[in-house]
Amino acid sequence: MPIDHARIARHPLVKWSLVAGVFAVLGLGLLEVFYAVLHWPYWLATALQAEICTLLRYLVNDRWVFGNARPTWPRLWQYHIANAGGFAVWWIAANLFQRSGVHHLLSAILAALCSVGVSMLSNFLWVWRKKPAPTATE
Repeated sequence: MPIDHARIARHPLVKWSLVAGVFAVLGLGLLEVFYAVLHWPYWLATALQAEICTLLRYLVNDRWVFGNARPTWPRLWQYHIANAGGFAVWWIAANLFQRSGVHHLLSAILAALCSVGVSMLSNFLWVWRKKPAPTATE
């Protein structure tokens, strides 16, 4: 049985991973500007770049990955709550790595590896899970 590469490429997990990769690069760029160019404290630079990327990533995921016609405040709120756990893991790890002498960009990358599972589970199992169809008795 041949592999349907086009179908695989359209799968939400593949698209979600692609978006995550693009925003990881964007986030590193923002971190470099905030920390290395503007000389903001690392804790502030990581927090601000994460929030900017979270808002933009929500818009892309909501429309392109999960096919919603327009973003909603309830889904944005759920997305923020779902990302809070992953963000907490990422932010703590990034700052611990950086304080222990790891380069600031490598710290952010290593922290992302620490938090990706939390983020993936909360997104797929809560924010964008398919709601069961109502039964005839409801």
